[in-house]
Amino acid sequence: MERAEAYGFSGAMSGSFLLSCLLFAAVSRRQRGPYMDEVFHVPQAQAYCQGRFLQWDPMITTLPGLYLLSVGLVKPAAWLLGWTGSVVCSVGMLRFINLLFSAGNFYLLYLLLFKIHQKNKAVSGFQRILLALTLATFPTLYFFTFLYYTDPGSVFFTLFSYLMCLYGNHKTSALLGFCGFMFRQTNIVWTVFCAGNVVAEKLNEAWKIELQKKKDEKISSRKGSFSDLTRILHFLVEYLLSPKNLVTLTALTWPYIILVSLFFVFVFINGGIVVGDRSSHEACLHFPQLFYFLSFTIFFSFPHLLTPTKIRKFLLSLRKHPVQYGLVSVICLLLIWKFTYVHKYLLADNRHYTFYVWRKVFQRHELVKYLLVPFYLFAGWSFADTLKSKSIFWILMYFVCLLAVTVPQKLLEFRYFILPFLIYRLNIPFLSLYRQLLELAFYILVNAITFYLFLNRTFQWENSDEVQRFMW
Repeated sequence: MERAEAYGFSGAMSGSFLLSCLLFAAVSRRQRGPYMDEVFHVPQAQAYCQGRFLQWDPMITTLPGLYLLSVGLVKPAAWLLGWTGSVVCSVGMLRFINLLFSAGNFYLLYLLLFKIHQKNKAVSGFQRILLALTLATFPTLYFFTFLYYTDPGSVFFTLFSYLMCLYGNHKTSALLGFCGFMFRQTNIVWTVFCAGNVVAEKLNEAWKIELQKKKDEKISSRKGSFSDLTRILHFLVEYLLSPKNLVTLTALTWPYIILVSLFFVFVFINGGIVVGDRSSHEACLHFPQLFYFLSFTIFFSFPHLLTPTKIRKFLLSLRKHPVQYGLVSVICLLLIWKFTYVHKYLLADNRHYTFYVWRKVFQRHELVKYLLVPFYLFAGWSFADTLKSKSIFWILMYFVCLLAVTVPQKLLEFRYFILPFLIYRLNIPFLSLYRQLLELAFYILVNAITFYLFLNRTFQWENSDEVQRFMW
């Protein structure tokens, strides 16, 4: 990092942390007590603070990583600073831990951008800092910086694990992946993603050698047609069936293999992936979740995905391959028809934005969910088009992880999309400075509206005296 870039990054990080502290104070003044899921998280952390480690709230569905780390941070700080009484493990103190995670995420996002795009000399230090700032203020993640939720810590350990994987520190990466798993069980998918990065790199090397032997074109020019995909799949099967290759891959990924094996042991002993309240978190094949994720991504990345050039290219592709798009459309319609699930929380809780998205869009008419298929096709095509700089094996690996982390979820919840979105955004090419600034301005606007609604547009339910607030 050059000196000017280092100063710029330090200034951006310090400024954003200061503004976050001011916003944190405003949120803490308006909402002093636990809100929403904090009602479960805060008392559980406070029980751990008091040494009651066997106490467990059966409504909590995640492992105790957040509470253990909170005690590990707050208790030493309280001892050093001489804090006693209610201030130790208070709601504000526990929430502040996520503010620290937010600063850590900013730094990790910058380091990941630096590592992933290090070969692109056209990217300036200012652009890296700007994009790191943009992703650090990603609205769905940034909002939960100010509440005691698992999301900031879950993202921190997953991004840290990914960074260590890219630098080849796989034992450290697996250990950090375990920490991420302790925050949220579905993060095991991103441990598989880290292992998949290693496998994809070896596959890409072998594939390039294979093409060179046959005097074919470069791998990047071979993407697109069905025959090319068939050829790649045949190569993939042949490579993975070779004992020599399997030994090599196992030697490279054994830390991840151990962690995934421990995960399956946990699932067997626990009787499922969810701890606590399982009745509201049943796994199912909810394929339209992929379509919701693509819509979510195109909304938050519209400067990259929803451009006139993209639309023209998509229409040309549609004209060239009408049969393929027709077949994909039929498959999408069948998946929506047979695999759409509506969780009871989605219909009942009017504090979440998803409640209004579902009511204002999907509940307008029974046919709306089918009429959105052309938009899903464009979103999917545009999404995949921005990843074409990555190897075909990386893309296949990412999509497998994307399906694994989204499809089994019955509840439409934007928080489940945070990690797949961030990993996607980290890996697509940098665009013009103007589009980056537009994206940052959009995130600031969405955050401003979100916090305004949360802090000022309160309401009450008929059967409750508690103040209710709008949130993600």
